[in-house]
Amino acid sequence: MTSRERVILALNHKEPDRIPMQDSPWAATIKRWKSEGFPEDADISDYFEWDLAFFGADCTPRFPVKTIEKTDRFIIQTTPQGGLRKNFRDYTTTPEIIDYPIKTKDDWKEIKKRLNPDFTRVDWVSAFYHFNEAREKGKFICYSGGFGYDILQGYMKTEQLLMTMVEDPEWVKEMIMTLAELNLVMMEFMIKNGFSFDGAFFYNDMGYRNASLFSPDTYLKTHYQADKMAYGFCHSKNMKVFLHSCGNVKELIPMLIDAGLDCLQPLEVKAGMDLIELKGKYGDKLSFMGGIDTRLMSDPDKTKIEQEIKTKIEVAKKNGGYIYHSDHSIPNIVSFQDYCLVMKLVKKYGVYEHPEPSVEATVLEEKKEEAPVVEQKKKKFGFGRKKEEKIAQPAGSPEIKSEEKKKGIFGKKEKTTPVEKTKPESKPSEKKSVFGFLKGKKK
Repeated sequence: MTSRERVILALNHKEPDRIPMQDSPWAATIKRWKSEGFPEDADISDYFEWDLAFFGADCTPRFPVKTIEKTDRFIIQTTPQGGLRKNFRDYTTTPEIIDYPIKTKDDWKEIKKRLNPDFTRVDWVSAFYHFNEAREKGKFICYSGGFGYDILQGYMKTEQLLMTMVEDPEWVKEMIMTLAELNLVMMEFMIKNGFSFDGAFFYNDMGYRNASLFSPDTYLKTHYQADKMAYGFCHSKNMKVFLHSCGNVKELIPMLIDAGLDCLQPLEVKAGMDLIELKGKYGDKLSFMGGIDTRLMSDPDKTKIEQEIKTKIEVAKKNGGYIYHSDHSIPNIVSFQDYCLVMKLVKKYGVYEHPEPSVEATVLEEKKEEAPVVEQKKKKFGFGRKKEEKIAQPAGSPEIKSEEKKKGIFGKKEKTTPVEKTKPESKPSEKKSVFGFLKGKKK
């Protein structure tokens, strides 16, 4: 069974040959592992038989990165968002944010001018090479990108951002929508020019140790519209949607499901995200990725990590809907030997006795509730398309004859498929979107 088949089955709540696997070791962790026996020239994903691969575009304002100061321990640099950060040289901790680019609405207006789609936002040569390599290996391939509160922290001081979410939610929603739409336009552009994606992996940390960083009501006012738009767009492309959101986000899960989320990651144990509890409560509506406590991986008593993996995986893998991942990322206190044991245990307890047939026809299924069809207004960004066209119809709808359009940027003829227009659900107020994805009236 290929990785792609395995992940598709799991996300459709079916049982593959084993649970899919993926993880996120720090760069400092990989450096340690290489000193402890990990082959110097090995690909870590292949070595541990991980199943996913990730590709994306640079959706920042692309300010030049400059080194302001460097010592034996620290480095101070400007960021692509226009901020200033101090970090350890080995990047093993969260950086100290010294300055932020957005302090007023006028600051945002200037940054917004730099957030237009552009051909150079994708590293085409390197990305195509690795994409074709991953496709040849049978990986489940994701578009990877971020928008929302977590990304805005790179632009605005956290305290100011949280206060603005309450005092001026429409402004925050505008910023989130702008970043979300830039990701979707770039995803569409990559698809039009040779990439194909099985899923989308979006990241937006919204929780801390005890709860979400803002209320469900604030989420609805600031994030919901962008999430629903992005998830619906991906579903129209037959792509499943993952969300990486650290911390305790339990109270946001019902709204994320309503927006169309397929899989939540990483289920941080120290923040109270209990994989078994969540599987029991939402397992028929949502898949899960993660939830294995990294703190136990380096414990000298190896029965602790075995009990953690055995207990959680045996429950989470039932009827599919689970992908192995640590509950955050692998720190450099975990040795190579420790992690090899983790992988051995995951494979041992993650095997299914009676896997579903591995048939390519088991493609990504549509959710029972039909996702809204998203429209995209083509602008003159030099992509070789000027007319307005609609995004491809969702899977499962009747086949409609395509019409040929003018040649695209690489000389290939593009096709557009007319679809029946559906009215997307709009809980918060909707405005016409920046790049034409939504055409709703403000309520």
